[in-house]
Order: sequence, then C-alpha cells, then structure tokens
Amino acid sequence: MKTYLVKRAVQAVVVLWLAYTLAFFLLNILPGDAALARIGDSGLSEEQIAQIRASLGLDQPILIRYWEQLVAIFRGDFGHSFRDHQPVLNTVMTALPKTFAIAVPAILLGLLGGVVLAIVANWAKWPGLRNFFNALPSVGVSIPTFWIGILFIMVFAFKLRLVPGFGSTDWRSLILPIIVLSIEPAAVIGQVLSTSLSQVLNGPYAFAALCRGNSRLRVIMVHGLKNAFIPTLTIAGVLTGGLLTGAVVTETVFNRAGLGRVILQGVQNADIPVVQGVVVVAALIFVIVNLLIDLSYPLLDPRIRQEGDRG
Repeated sequence: MKTYLVKRAVQAVVVLWLAYTLAFFLLNILPGDAALARIGDSGLSEEQIAQIRASLGLDQPILIRYWEQLVAIFRGDFGHSFRDHQPVLNTVMTALPKTFAIAVPAILLGLLGGVVLAIVANWAKWPGLRNFFNALPSVGVSIPTFWIGILFIMVFAFKLRLVPGFGSTDWRSLILPIIVLSIEPAAVIGQVLSTSLSQVLNGPYAFAALCRGNSRLRVIMVHGLKNAFIPTLTIAGVLTGGLLTGAVVTETVFNRAGLGRVILQGVQNADIPVVQGVVVVAALIFVIVNLLIDLSYPLLDPRIRQEGDRG
C-alpha cells in the first residue's frame, strides 16, 4: 500500500505539472495583453504601458516566468491577480464553496439517477421499454447544458414561478443549477452501469441465482450492482473533474458567483495568474477524487485486494 500511495503521489505531481504547463503556455500565446486589459482604454503612453508590464513581470522571457511561477506554485504561492491585486488562492478559495454547493449535489444526484436508470433498463421485462430506457442516456449527453438551463429557467422560474431562475439568494436558487448540472453525469453513469449490469446478468452466477428462484430485481440489487459498480466509479471520478468545468456554463446561465465566474472574468481580463490558479486547483481536486476512488476498489472487489496482497 505504501508503494502504491507513493506511486499515486508521483502521478499526482505529474498531472498537476502538466495542467499548469498547458495552462501557462496556452494563456501566454493567446492574443491580448494583460497590461492593456488591466488599464483599459486610458490613453497611457507606450512608456507607461511598458512600466506596467514590468511591474507585472511580463517583460521577462516566457521560460523564466514559467520556471519562477512553477516554483512559487509548488510552495503554495499562486501569485496575485493582475486585475485587483488580490491573492489568487484567496480568490479561488472564496469561489470554490459556491461551486461545490452545486457540483457536489449534482454528482450525487447524477450517480443516483444513473443507478436508477440502469436498474430499470435491466429490470424491465418488455424489450420496447428496455430500449427506451437504454436510449435515454444518449439523449441526455447530446443536449447542450446551456440549452437545458435556459429551458428550465423559462418553464420553472418564469412560467410556473416555482424557484428562482438567477442569482445565489437562498437554497431554492440551487435547485435548478443542481438538476441541470446532474443531467449529463446521470446519462453517462446510466449508460456505463447499464452496459456493465447487462454483462453481469449474462454471467453464470447470475443465471444460477435466477434458477434458484431469485427475482431478476433481487439478482440485480444483490449480485449485479456490486460487480458492475467499479467501471461506474471510474467514470464518476472522471465526471467529477468535468463538473468543475461544466459549472462554468451552468453558473453563467444562472448568474451565480463561483469558479465559473472567476475563470470567465480571468479569461476576459487576460488575468493569467487567476486562470492558472483555477486550473491547478481543479486538477488537484480531480487527482484527490480519483485517488479516493482507486482506494475504494478493493472494498468492492476482494479479488483486487488479493492481487495486491500477492504483489
């Protein structure tokens, strides 16, 4: 286990380094000037603009800036925003709970919805009904999140007036963003789990359980889910990282403050340190979630634990 944890720690460092490197060079080769974005159309002279660039460290060669900022990030120093001079880490950590408020319930709701969808799709006796439920995930994945968000606002906020459509006023304002953000994870998880369940139910031990008089639903719940859940957990870990990026669209549609607004404003203002900070923190969350999922595999499948003991 120690060897495994050390190996995963090294992998985590590599993932964070690659995420930072990719973000750094992409942001620095994009058109635009952080100094001009900061001062706007203020009529400053070229000399004054050059002084601002020097104060931001933008006059240094790109490789020197890359190395200095990389070393600083691994010390926990994410720098300061070009726009408002606030520490980047404070800005990200202030926005993170607001994004978590919709992202965490969304992945849990998506997991629950996907499991229910997969169970019903494999439990249904009529082929037409099974085909219908098996087709739902493809529909859920193909519909754009922003379109679903706008549709939900029009129906549930404007027409029915059941919940607020915009802002972060109270807990009721979380309902629509959570539901909208959970649709794609539910569709993907339902598709993966339904396929895994179908393979498990075609196995010999599931057939033997049915021959002993167990109902199909009992075989699914007792035998099928546990054996089919590992691929589902894997895709859930991938989707967790995707939810942080999906929150950018969702928070924009519902006008919520969070990481989505922070990264959107960072890109608009060419605020390189802020965008890099969001990317690194999001990558760190992704690494931690997937590490926890990997550690849970032996609890679900004893064969994995036995292989680890033999190794």
